[in-house]
Amino acid sequence: MGAYDVVVAGGGHNGLVAAAYLAGAGRRVLVLERLGHVGGLAISARAFPGVDVRLSRYSYLVSLLPDKIVRDLGLGLEVRRRRYASYTPKGGTGLLVDNEDQARTAESFRSVTGGDADHKAWQDFYGMVARVARTLAPTLLEPLRAPAEIERLVGREAWRDLFARPVGQTVDERFADDTVRGVVLTDALIGTFADPSEDLLANRCFLYHVIGNGTGEWNVPVGGMGAVSAALESAARRAGAEIRTGAEIVGISPSGEVTFTDGDGEHTVTGGHVLVNLPPAVLERVTGGRAEPPEGAQLKVNMVLSRLPRLKDPAVDPRAAFSGTFHINEGRDQLAAAYAQAAGGSVPDLPPAEVYCHSLTDPSILGPELRGRAETMTLFGLHMPARLFRQDPEGARARALRATFASLDSVLAEPIEDCLLRAPDGSPCVEVKTPVDLETEAGLPGGHIFHRDLSWPYGEGGGWGVETAHERVLLCGAGAVRGGGVSGIPGHNAAMALLARR
Repeated sequence: MGAYDVVVAGGGHNGLVAAAYLAGAGRRVLVLERLGHVGGLAISARAFPGVDVRLSRYSYLVSLLPDKIVRDLGLGLEVRRRRYASYTPKGGTGLLVDNEDQARTAESFRSVTGGDADHKAWQDFYGMVARVARTLAPTLLEPLRAPAEIERLVGREAWRDLFARPVGQTVDERFADDTVRGVVLTDALIGTFADPSEDLLANRCFLYHVIGNGTGEWNVPVGGMGAVSAALESAARRAGAEIRTGAEIVGISPSGEVTFTDGDGEHTVTGGHVLVNLPPAVLERVTGGRAEPPEGAQLKVNMVLSRLPRLKDPAVDPRAAFSGTFHINEGRDQLAAAYAQAAGGSVPDLPPAEVYCHSLTDPSILGPELRGRAETMTLFGLHMPARLFRQDPEGARARALRATFASLDSVLAEPIEDCLLRAPDGSPCVEVKTPVDLETEAGLPGGHIFHRDLSWPYGEGGGWGVETAHERVLLCGAGAVRGGGVSGIPGHNAAMALLARR
């Protein structure tokens, strides 16, 4: 069907970033995407028939997407900062972290922990994290630094506490309160099945959740995640990239030939280079190899509410509590107990989770008739590995939802089901996605949201972290060394690596 300078295999956000950069540099670029739309899991969807709400169905917040990429590609995105970082219920009170009122935050720490020591430890720890974020974030868009260079840049204390020893040990040493410890540790466990007291994989997850754009803030994309992908698609097309959806890649050769199927049959195109925005296990398959799929570990529950639920804490407005990250049974000991149960093959009795209401910050995702009458709620459950859902996907999904709703209800003043909006057909507006669902519906091996276990954002061998064993094939997705989350970083780095070759 033709020859191109670059064929981009996969039209997720990273593939679109790479295509926009390369087409803008004068390359003839073709993007091939299996689904009927681009953007991968960074999309908005009307999930409930007759309910005019554009949910960020899978990925739902933006942190790792660098401002440089937004400026370079002229994306015109609007993101909004969340005033409240988090709220964590504890009995009849709770820990509220207010980004704009340090005195209120300090008082909240005092009410939960009984003193000021953990608040001081919080300030010291996140002061160190902020310095690491400012230092490390710029290196994500550069050729890989060596570990020794990163250690020199971040300093001995940060290297020890965030890189060299399990982050759970650092948290236990720095904080005394179980609730505070858990709030810190959740960033080490998003989509990652690990024991943070023993496994450095949790450290890697933690780093990616706290260094985005040099601030680590998780911001709200106005219009939902679909607005991010739409802006990237527009940038790629504006630069001259050709994009074909409904084109499933079935073969990639080291010489640059890409074979795909669509409604008209099987076709082959040739690229001077192939940039691969596919999970590594899929890349192995389409290049004739075999790979063990990774294992995802999360439960995603999308909801539309008729109203926010009441809290046990009368001093906190639910609009404040739910406009940041609302932690559910995520104390340090609760996280450990849930991990042990899941590792043993059971859905945790009290699943740790967190929720966030996107519409409180961006009501534009609600249709006009629902504004002021409904709110969205996104729940992300931890320690839900794919192994729990393999044997009986539907039954395990139902058990996981029941347990998760019971966990959420335990920290509220009323059942969450009493607050669910009903669709016109009478069904409750609740949608559940397990790792097995993501594997089946979205083509993610093992349902792993990062495509595979996260890597350290540096390396001994130099390069850009996108290289493969084949000179003409580069990674431009989450399989690259610096991947994970909606970042565009692997797409940028693959484009830069290719452009540097000429």
